[in-house]
Amino acid sequence: MNDVLKTCIVDDDFIYRFAMVKTLESIKLPINTMLFSDGEQAINFILDNLNQENTFPDVIFLDIDMPIMDGFQFMEEYIKIKPRVGKKITIYMVSSSLDPVDIGRAQKISAISDYIVKPIGLVRLKTIIEDLFQERRN
Repeated sequence: MNDVLKTCIVDDDFIYRFAMVKTLESIKLPINTMLFSDGEQAINFILDNLNQENTFPDVIFLDIDMPIMDGFQFMEEYIKIKPRVGKKITIYMVSSSLDPVDIGRAQKISAISDYIVKPIGLVRLKTIIEDLFQERRN
C-alpha cells in the first residue's frame, strides 16, 4: 500500500485551490494533491488512466459551480464510469451554495460522501484526511 494519500481539488477558483493546498500541507501528513479547474479536466484524467488505478485520487473535493463542466455534470459522467475505475474514491461536494436544492441534489447522489459549505475549516479537513488514512489502514 502506498503511504501517500492522493487528494484532488476540482474548482475553478485559483485562490481557493491555493488555500486548500496550503491547508492540506499544514496537516503534516503525506499528501499528494492534484488540481483541476473544471469537471471536464478531472473526468478526462480518470478516463485517460482507467487502466492505471494507482494514479487516481483517494479523495476528490468537487466544486459545483464551474465553467465547461460543473460538479453535477462531473458526477453524472463519473457514475457512468465508476464500475470501470477499480478503486474507491471518496467524493465531497464543496460549494459556497447554501441553496437547499443544491444540497438536496448532492445528497441524492450516493457516490457523494458529504456536502460541505466553503470554506472547509482546518479542523474539518484534518478530520477528513485522518479518517481516510485510518480507513486505508483497516
